[in-house]
Amino acid sequence: MTAIRVTRLSKRFWNTQALSDVSFTVEAGEMVALIGASGSGKSTLIRHIAGLETGEGEGSGISLFGTPVQAGGRMLKGAKSVRGDVSVIFQQFNLVHRLSVLTNVLIGALGRIPRWRGTLGLFGAREKAKAREALERVGIGHAGAQRASTLSGGQQQRAAIARTLVQGARILIADEPIASLDPASAKRVMDVLASINRDDKITVLVSLHQVDYARRYFPRTIAMRDGRIVYDGPSSALTNEFLSELYGSASEELLLPDAPAAAPPRRPEPVRHPSLGALEAV
Repeated sequence: MTAIRVTRLSKRFWNTQALSDVSFTVEAGEMVALIGASGSGKSTLIRHIAGLETGEGEGSGISLFGTPVQAGGRMLKGAKSVRGDVSVIFQQFNLVHRLSVLTNVLIGALGRIPRWRGTLGLFGAREKAKAREALERVGIGHAGAQRASTLSGGQQQRAAIARTLVQGARILIADEPIASLDPASAKRVMDVLASINRDDKITVLVSLHQVDYARRYFPRTIAMRDGRIVYDGPSSALTNEFLSELYGSASEELLLPDAPAAAPPRRPEPVRHPSLGALEAV
């Protein structure tokens, strides 16, 4: 089943064309990286899939698990029925610092319990057990009673992922989840994302600034430039040389210092995107 389908999505902010005729699909259970230099359109695309922005154009549309959620620049009624199936993690973690880590994770259950219970913060033993289990899975089971403000950045991001597990989402979208983390914390967060994709079959779409993580963790990468998709294929094909062809000097943003290139046995196959223009022949 197709988890995410984006069709001819465009978006303009004032004089900036943030997205231009973007189309792709992500199958259920896939783990896909979304890369691009600053201003390439990654975050704008993620905000559209998450339902935080609406696209433009009569032919534009977004569907989740076969349910249309956007079409022709407007949100559809079907969006509400699949909202609980999508969880979004941002670079800023979005935890309530004065609350305990366990309570922050329990917030993921709000869409699954009666509204009056959520308003009063009345979570049952079942929800609390699930939240503790989620914290154990992301490696911070010891921190449930702590205030969220006492956690390190990497621990806060893992708490946000635990909240996703409690939510029961079928799609996890992460916008630059490791951008502000040190390498050790970034690796732990990526290990957790790979684990829940593998073990829970959750569809994972992650935007990244560092291509080395895409090559290491993601079978497939979608590369964006100037609001367009310029590559969609195996992450193993993203050699430093190929990235330089796609991005020119901007490729320096995407490479970690001394990051080893994953040399493929042959050059990547051409990717035929109508928006690719002169780059179709690479």
